[in-house]
Amino acid sequence: MKRKITITALLSCCFMIALAAFADLNGKWVGTLNTPDGQALDITYTFKVDGEKLTGTATSPAGDVSVDDGKVKGDDFTFKVNVNGTDYPHSGKVYADSVAMNIDFGGSNAHFVLKHAK
Repeated sequence: MKRKITITALLSCCFMIALAAFADLNGKWVGTLNTPDGQALDITYTFKVDGEKLTGTATSPAGDVSVDDGKVKGDDFTFKVNVNGTDYPHSGKVYADSVAMNIDFGGSNAHFVLKHAK
């Protein structure tokens, strides 16, 4: 019985490690952001991960802004962008085929999903 539990636990760990290996935040991600005031904005993020450091750019109809103070821990990440003097904190989780993100608009949050650009 102990052997069966041990084997099951090891297989579960291997599966989780394999999923984490496929989850790569590097590259270009695209999607639509619905802002708290009802606007739908096409948005593109281009990320570069170096260890636990995240850099890149965010592109919207308003232009490009840099990704600042980016941090990656496992599949979770955080960063902020500064638009016209206001910081907008982002947090998210990377999956094998998508990225789920939240933006704090000064008390109002927006959740959206990005897909890897082809």
